[in-house]
Amino acid sequence: MNYKIEDNKEKRVVITGIGMVTSLGNTAEETWTRLNNGETGVDYIKVFDTTEMPVKIGAEVKDFDPTNYGIEKKEVKKLARNTQFAIAVTKMALEDSNFIINDSNKETTGVIIGTGIGGIEIFEEQYTNMTVKGFTRMSPFTIPAMIGNMASGNVAIYYGAQGPNKSVNTACSAGTHAIGDGFEIIKSGRAKAMIVGGTEASITPFALNAFAGMKALSTRNDSPKTASRPFTADRDGFVMGEGAGVLILEELETAKQRGAKIYAEIVGYGETCDAYHITSPVEGGTGAVRAMKIALEEAKLDLNKVDYINAHGTSTPANDKNETAAIKTVFGEHAKNILVSSTKGGTGHCLGGAGGIEAAILSLAIRDGIAPPTINYVLADSECDLNYVPNKMIKKDINVGISTSLGFGGHNGVIVLRKYV
Repeated sequence: MNYKIEDNKEKRVVITGIGMVTSLGNTAEETWTRLNNGETGVDYIKVFDTTEMPVKIGAEVKDFDPTNYGIEKKEVKKLARNTQFAIAVTKMALEDSNFIINDSNKETTGVIIGTGIGGIEIFEEQYTNMTVKGFTRMSPFTIPAMIGNMASGNVAIYYGAQGPNKSVNTACSAGTHAIGDGFEIIKSGRAKAMIVGGTEASITPFALNAFAGMKALSTRNDSPKTASRPFTADRDGFVMGEGAGVLILEELETAKQRGAKIYAEIVGYGETCDAYHITSPVEGGTGAVRAMKIALEEAKLDLNKVDYINAHGTSTPANDKNETAAIKTVFGEHAKNILVSSTKGGTGHCLGGAGGIEAAILSLAIRDGIAPPTINYVLADSECDLNYVPNKMIKKDINVGISTSLGFGGHNGVIVLRKYV
């Protein structure tokens, strides 16, 4: 059953379900509550020995059991941890939406889940098996477990979604790009529903030390809970996190017909590239400026209507000042009226999973009228001079919100959400 456009009108797209697993909790609501309480999931890494490593801290997901989400025990070894996360949060999102994939809608339901690194722990484990025990000891599931598209592929297999399916791999912008691409697919009439978001599980010895080697990570090993401090003058790098966030997107009329609850409407998407440097953002954040402008133009919104921005806000010296500059360039005098927060102090930086998690957070912010805090904000930076919701959440009616994601390679992704009325 192919979904065919019955007219030439663009479809409206709404969010009807949310699933999240982060270092703050294994459900969306637990993450949201703890985030607004100013808590953090950052701590000393427990999953491997960091004694001889320069970085010993991370935001690990705790007490995650894949068998709680319909994954059989014998299947776990065939799935990378990021894929396990994706399957789990999709189950949560489908249940939250009360969206059942069946013969009537399976061909018009698609999946796009972004990831930055994919099944890196599988690569490390199996490379060690090959070099220490011999190539005959490598698992035959190595490739289908580790390649980056398997989060999207396995979500479709587990839940029967036969519509458009792909994986986006644009580093830390991947989750936001996945959501934006899903939005465009529904808007153009090529699907009625899309499972979209991002997932990552790269707290491994190889990945941690690779990022540490390029001086991207905070080295505040003596104070893990305050190590991620976005927009502050003494920020020294990001804290690696893991987790996943998935949204159920639906064409508005279809959602209304089945009586779905609606968190928010997606009204704009912008994507650009700095074309400047492999890791550093362009000075002034001009690539992010263009992405925000594109998204806002598509949304057909007055800039003064934007109430809140969930910023990329990685706690790195270069990102935070350039993202601040970009916001000021786009919004001018209104920038000082916008609440801007980075939630990475709570969740860590989940790389390809960040955009999915932060879009879920933005959806909840609109639902509840809460701007979550930027925690560990003590020492102000003169180059970062916006209202970053320091340390305590702010109650405010949020009618329009933005989520920004900026990735290595110069990738920029921005989505605009509006309260549905």
